[in-house]
Amino acid sequence: MASSIHQELGWSANLSLGFQYIEGKTVLAHRERKGPLAVQRPFYPEGATCHVYLLHPPGGVVGGDSLTIKADIANKAEALITTPGATKFYRSAGTTAFQTQNLHVSDDGYLEWFPQENIFFPGAQVQMKTQVDLTVSSHLAMWEIQCFGRPSIGEVFDSGYVDSSLHILRNKKPLIFERMRFDAETKDRLSLMASMQVTATFVMNHVNESNMDLVRKVLPIEATNNFSASLIDDFLIVRYLGDSTDLARKVFIAIWSSLRQLSFGKASNHPRIWNT
Repeated sequence: MASSIHQELGWSANLSLGFQYIEGKTVLAHRERKGPLAVQRPFYPEGATCHVYLLHPPGGVVGGDSLTIKADIANKAEALITTPGATKFYRSAGTTAFQTQNLHVSDDGYLEWFPQENIFFPGAQVQMKTQVDLTVSSHLAMWEIQCFGRPSIGEVFDSGYVDSSLHILRNKKPLIFERMRFDAETKDRLSLMASMQVTATFVMNHVNESNMDLVRKVLPIEATNNFSASLIDDFLIVRYLGDSTDLARKVFIAIWSSLRQLSFGKASNHPRIWNT
């Protein structure tokens, strides 16, 4: 009975996290969950910054599932949030899977949002929304890595659709508004990313023009690796189009590591789970 209900309606999962700066370090002061979303206990590999790993025990998302994640970073709090593995969106029987992420960073707060890649299996039907609300003194570093099909085994995303948006606001004013609608049924080569299967975006603020030469030195120069870097106000935006999630993540980590001290005043410190 429970299985048939899940197939018809899907799982509804909600996770709300609140980080506060208390007595010299960031603590996970609020944690509320419903359904199959959870976090491991916080880690402190670098003192004040709280490292948290998001967990989705089912291991994949199917049509009808709905995942909602909220994270609130209070004044002066510092949080790095990642995942132990890719999020897999499986073939749908006809219903849409939803993923909504609402992230808020208060004055002098730091959020480093680094989930592993999203993998969309052929036939997946997905709507994803990410909104980040900042103040002038908020610090943000984040990436989104999207993989359509599984290039490593020659699988292409030849059916289904993905509607993904990223909104970043500062003082409630839109700064970055992006939307990608990928409909495999149209066979439109532009919407299919020039036949490539991976698209990725890295964003980091409190970056200045003097840092751009350092960023460009990190970018691969091979013609087959399509990276670009631009600066909007103090927001660095790096984009990738290709066929390797590993390469996108490797380059993004290198850029973040190079800029973390300059832009955030913090030495590079990779989450332990990235090494497993």
